[in-house]
Amino acid sequence: MEHTTELIAHSPSDIANTVWVHLKNGDMEGIVSLFHPDCQIFFPPTEPPLIGHDGVRKAFAEMLAMRPTLESTITSEVIIGDIALLHANWVIKTPDGQVAAEGSSTEVARKLENGGWGYYIDCPMGAPKK
Repeated sequence: MEHTTELIAHSPSDIANTVWVHLKNGDMEGIVSLFHPDCQIFFPPTEPPLIGHDGVRKAFAEMLAMRPTLESTITSEVIIGDIALLHANWVIKTPDGQVAAEGSSTEVARKLENGGWGYYIDCPMGAPKK
């Protein structure tokens, strides 16, 4: 698989679509490149967060093997400097068009060293409960 990490998200609202390109290409390291090295992924929200790039690999391993379609619609975006708060509705479909998962997410994104944007806090099923 060709490594496509040169693809960056030029705005916070571009992150999900860029993740989808990497998913479609089977490029785990491309997906990892769209997350801050100190990120936390709250999936499932009832479990402790997955942390850092190893957590990203764990979170996406099964999905990457499926090569799904990811459709994400940003419903709210607030950007202050190099930090953004996003809310989105998303759906993941299998290659044959079946819905594999869907939800409403809350994410905090940050500017990355490569000049693009990446997820810092990712809550794909919404913020975890206390």
